[in-house]
Amino acid sequence: MAAHIESKDIKALPVLPYPDLRAKLKSGDILFTSGDYLVSKAIQKVTDSPWSHVGIVLRLDSIDRMLLLESVEDMGVRFAPLSKYLNDYEDGKPYKGRAVLARCKDVTSATVASLSTFGIDELTQPYDKDEVAKILARITLGIGKKERDREYICSELVYECFSHAGKEFAYNPKGFISPEDVWADEKLSLVGRIL
Repeated sequence: MAAHIESKDIKALPVLPYPDLRAKLKSGDILFTSGDYLVSKAIQKVTDSPWSHVGIVLRLDSIDRMLLLESVEDMGVRFAPLSKYLNDYEDGKPYKGRAVLARCKDVTSATVASLSTFGIDELTQPYDKDEVAKILARITLGIGKKERDREYICSELVYECFSHAGKEFAYNPKGFISPEDVWADEKLSLVGRIL
């Protein structure tokens, strides 16, 4: 996108019918969410961004499924049906917030194979709870540096998957990568809003 977006701008985007948008989705597309949960609001405040989560779409036509590769606080790296955000995110209710899909340019079948192979190999790796505190220290105190490991916050997983496929997103100068940093990359373009 190469440009910051405000919450009001996300809310102004038309919500497209999921079946229509689903037909256009490709493996390697990226889901961005702007949640109304307490943790989401904290992430948005610390990163000065409307985005609180990011994941990668994998289209499996052979079984008619759209899966989201993501890292979440309570489970770590997992696959979830993309429709879970729309229908049953929590207690039979949709995700509380907004959800937008974007596409990285020049994603080929080789790119998808590489990023999905890496992502699948990382399934069940833990969410990096310590990284959240370290990011806060980097932002507020200017201390510490990123140490690569096999624990992931959502944006680290997206970064590592695309990096292994030869498409890196720029790290924040303060030494971390957030959903906002992925969003701001000039390689991305908007596909549409689903929530």
